[in-house]
Amino acid sequence: MATLSTQASRLLRALAALALCATLLPGAARGERLKDLASVAGVRQNQLMGYGLVVGLDGSGDQTTQTPFTVQSVVSMLQQLGVNLPQGTSLQLKNVAAVMVTTSLPAFAQPGQMLDVTVSSMGNAKSLRGGTLLMTPLKGADGQIYGMAQGNVLVGGVGAQAAGSSVQINHLSVGRISGGATVERAVASALGQDNTIRLELNTTDFSTASRVVQAINNHFGNNVAAALDGRVIRVQSPSDSDARVAFLGALESLDVKPAQMAAKVIMNARTGSVVMNQAVTLDSCAISHGNLSVSVSADTQVSQPNPLGGGQTVVTQGAQIDIKKEPGKVLLLKPGASLAEVVKALNAIGASPQDLLAILQAMKAAGSLRAELEII
Repeated sequence: MATLSTQASRLLRALAALALCATLLPGAARGERLKDLASVAGVRQNQLMGYGLVVGLDGSGDQTTQTPFTVQSVVSMLQQLGVNLPQGTSLQLKNVAAVMVTTSLPAFAQPGQMLDVTVSSMGNAKSLRGGTLLMTPLKGADGQIYGMAQGNVLVGGVGAQAAGSSVQINHLSVGRISGGATVERAVASALGQDNTIRLELNTTDFSTASRVVQAINNHFGNNVAAALDGRVIRVQSPSDSDARVAFLGALESLDVKPAQMAAKVIMNARTGSVVMNQAVTLDSCAISHGNLSVSVSADTQVSQPNPLGGGQTVVTQGAQIDIKKEPGKVLLLKPGASLAEVVKALNAIGASPQDLLAILQAMKAAGSLRAELEII
């Protein structure tokens, strides 16, 4: 028993050593799947849109006096159904709302396939809850009909109002129909034409494109892939459709280690948010930051004359202006080689997000911020 325990202990130590060596080997580091880095040209979604009517609302539809297109749509629909209204008829509709229906036609969608649709109010309907979307053609950018939508609208909210008071939870003017559209026409695909496919990287990067080409050629053979530029890669594919599908499945599963992304800082001037990636670094710099606030307060004074004096009431405006300047200090920021060090250095400044926008711009101008600034 002791001999078996010793052998088992040695075996466990050997397996642990092998696992450690595998972890330390450079080639053991797995990259990202190629399908996460690139997409196949032509394999894409197509946006569809249609105009329709939602009926059956509980008095929460469009106000016809302010949305005349709703009445026109109802009249046109009734005429198509063989109902002719007398000339000059004024419709007062409360249970109808004009809506836009949107969805995306996935790649390789075939007639009969069901799609989810989003129904959005166009007019001033208070709620689409409980409504039914009438048959609505969905058109593509070319004006052709690719789907038909119809069904009960599901709204993820509720609202009530009475005597001038109202309560609302979530948004009531947008709803969704699960499987509410049927594909009527397929989009032709040129996938595999001339026995070639084109891979398009999500981000233009020459180093990553070169690594993708190298990974494909190492797995499938030389001269199978060639980079056309920093984004598009041409790949030779089998002529047989079944073999092409298997080839694309194996191609998407390849592991590729992308090149390090460019250092970039995204700043939103409207909200004051700042986002930076892990490649951002800092050089040594000194920063002085202080806040200056100016407050102006107005005071209205009214002077009344004596009851029997015969004078006039005089209104005077008084203003008080206060200027406060918080003491600033000079901070020395040490070089930061990682994102954690950069965040720690910026937190030491103690500036608000809005102030940080100006500070980062000044650091970039001084050459201390090693990153590209992008203001959105």
